[in-house]
Formats: sequence, C-alpha cells, structure tokens
Amino acid sequence: MFGQNLRTLAADYPSVSKLCRDLGINRTQFNRYLSGESFPRPDVLYRICEFFGTDARILLEPLAKIEPDHGILNHPYLADYVGSGMTDIPQDVFPDGFYQFSRRSFIENDLIITGLIYVFRKDDHCFIRAYEAKGAMKEQGLPTDAETREFRGVVLPQEDGVAAVLSHRRTMATSFNYLSRVASFQNHYWIGYATRTVRETVTGRRAARLVYEHLGKDMGAALKAARTVGFRTPDEIPPYHRKLLQLGRPFA
Repeated sequence: MFGQNLRTLAADYPSVSKLCRDLGINRTQFNRYLSGESFPRPDVLYRICEFFGTDARILLEPLAKIEPDHGILNHPYLADYVGSGMTDIPQDVFPDGFYQFSRRSFIENDLIITGLIYVFRKDDHCFIRAYEAKGAMKEQGLPTDAETREFRGVVLPQEDGVAAVLSHRRTMATSFNYLSRVASFQNHYWIGYATRTVRETVTGRRAARLVYEHLGKDMGAALKAARTVGFRTPDEIPPYHRKLLQLGRPFA
C-alpha cells in the first residue's frame, strides 16, 4: 500500500530524480519504497509526509481514504459556515509582517493599551502571534513570564475586512478583533474593534475601538514600536492612532 501511495504522490512530480533530491532520499532506496521492498525509517517517513502534506496513514491506507485534518473550524459541520474561505486571505488584504496596535484599555478608562503583533502564513492559514506587554501585566498583578503573556490567533476573511480570534494558552482568555482597512495615503492602517470574554458584572469595558498599523518586516520599526508597548496616555500614542480611535466619541 505504501509503494502504491508513493507512486500516486510522485506521479505529478516532473522528475523522480529531482523528487529524490528534494526529499533527501537515495534514488535506489526510493525505488525500494516504490516496489514495496522496504519501509522508511520514522524520520524519513515524517519528511515524506511533510513534503506531500499527508500523514503516516499512507503506510496502510489508500490515499483516497485519507482525509486531511483541517482542524475544528474546517470540520465538515462548519466548513461552509465558519471555515468557508478561511484559507483565502490575499496579502494585499491583510499582509504578513509586524503590526503596531492601539485601543482604549478595557480596565483603565483614561489609558490606551498599545502592543505589537506578528502576522504570518503557515499551512494555508493566516496566524497571529504576540505577547502582552510585561509592564501592563505587572500593573494588574498578573504573572509576567513569556508563557503567560503569549497569545495566538487565527485570521478569518470577512466581506469587508478580516476578523481574528485570539487566545492565551489553554484558552484561559479569548478576544475577538474585527478590522477594516482605512483609506489613507500610505494605505497601511486598519480600524475596527476588540471584544473580550468576561462576565457582564466585571468592572471595565468589554469592547473598544482598535487600530492596527502595518510595519511590514522592518525589524527597526518593530523594535522601536516594541519599546512603547503597554499602558499609554492618549498624548503618548501616534497622532493618527489617536484620530482613528475617536476617543471623545462613545463606542457603539
């Protein structure tokens, strides 16, 4: 079965010799796999599966019966609803790179929280990775270790923008971001809102306007922004962020 599956996977490749080179497998050994004379070591099998986007079931099951695991959002029950098109976010809609964000603090009415996130594509999905500002965590009496501060998320396409579902490790706290591109000269700002999952009786707001500014992959700009993350007064954030946040207008 493995040999048959491997022949099917290799059929669309222009050259078996080049395939062997790309896989880092000796051509003679590869022929043994094709003929069913031998099986690959676990590390070689892993390399083959990663290369072709499949899994170890190719040893025993026909390819037609192996359905890729797309995760919960692409579960058949949700695929045409939540998961529909979630792998199709063009770079010109929401590009990779660093973003500096600003929003009114959920807990401190007169302060703005600023941060830095990184957006990247992997396995046909658009992801976010970031860390809460250490100073902001400390001021709230929360742990400041990297594992506690880290949060990750997935970006989903929307009709006129993007949405992101973000969570800390083990889903202890989740937030939802919605963003729509701002028509501006530089065309690298997004405006929307962020919501958090807390009880209605908790002191503080549960939703606030949100601004993303795309910094690209410029490490200098990212490091400069990183030095300003945390709680800030309105006068301390970039002027255009302040304008987009409309601090004098209630969020509805």
